[in-house]
Amino acid sequence: MTATARPTSADALRLGRRSFLSGERIDMSALADALGVNRVTLYRWYGSRDKFLVELIWSLARDTLDIAERQTRTRGAKRVVAVVTRFLDDVITNPGMQRWLADEGEHAMRLLTRHETDFQPRLIAAIEALLEAETDAGRLDLPVELHELAYVIVRLIESYTYLDLITGERPDASRAEPILRMLVRLD
Repeated sequence: MTATARPTSADALRLGRRSFLSGERIDMSALADALGVNRVTLYRWYGSRDKFLVELIWSLARDTLDIAERQTRTRGAKRVVAVVTRFLDDVITNPGMQRWLADEGEHAMRLLTRHETDFQPRLIAAIEALLEAETDAGRLDLPVELHELAYVIVRLIESYTYLDLITGERPDASRAEPILRMLVRLD
């Protein structure tokens, strides 16, 4: 008889991702039950529902950025605009994200835009790495510090992701594209 492997924090994240992507609310009790562990175990692994949500959303964001980068064939400023616009569109049109923003919008904004949750700094670093790769390859030459530009691009992503919450307008990644083009001096 083989012993069944104990669930791990990675299993919790995988299950949470599936639930999120199917539009379900992340409920720590239901997640613990599905894993066959108690809530204390989940909280020991992640600290809180908020921290779990940040890790879950970051894992999805990182995957989405990776896919956008792999599938984008352009280079230089065009690459930066294409990757960021694709990422933003994928975030805005994701059913799980749409549900989360509709149900917990203010909470979601707070979690994803506050420095101490560590989501925003990781997204800034990822965008900065994209800018640096194009700059280091000699395909992008901008007269600003790349970290500052990455911060501004992330704030632009946030502004369009939460457009409905901020202005009541429907989010649309294509609206951000001309601004991105301007920021990377494409036009």
